[in-house]
Amino acid sequence: MTEIHNLTTKQLRDIISIKEQIESLEAQLDAITGGEAAPAPRQGRGRYKRSAAARARMAAAQRARWAGIKGTKAKAGRRGRKGKRRLSAAGRAAIIAGTKARWAKLKAAKAEAAPRKRRKMSAAAKAKFSAIAKARWAKAKAAGQNKL
Repeated sequence: MTEIHNLTTKQLRDIISIKEQIESLEAQLDAITGGEAAPAPRQGRGRYKRSAAARARMAAAQRARWAGIKGTKAKAGRRGRKGKRRLSAAGRAAIIAGTKARWAKLKAAKAEAAPRKRRKMSAAAKAKFSAIAKARWAKAKAAGQNKL
């Protein structure tokens, strides 16, 4: 769409005349309809909620349709909800005992594997590495570097 500041004066005059025509036509329409404004269009359908009884009838009908397709007899109504499953005391004790046994086995395996000793460097090896590092720094400084 063209921006308004890019239009010529003739185009602006045409726009104004068209708007005035629209306003006059709307005024004539209001005079014919008795001045009532047209109802605003609906923005969309609201959510329609069916009653529980209607949903139950629909479900029963659908079950009957499927029973006809499958060749079985339709079950009547909704089945009762199963109770919550609970763990018995014996079952809980068995789970706890198994967990304790697993942890004991892991701890025993960990204790069995002796920790590896850290190898220590001899004084001669330390001196050798120190001399190598000093030589590298001396070479870097001679080249004018302050980083390796």
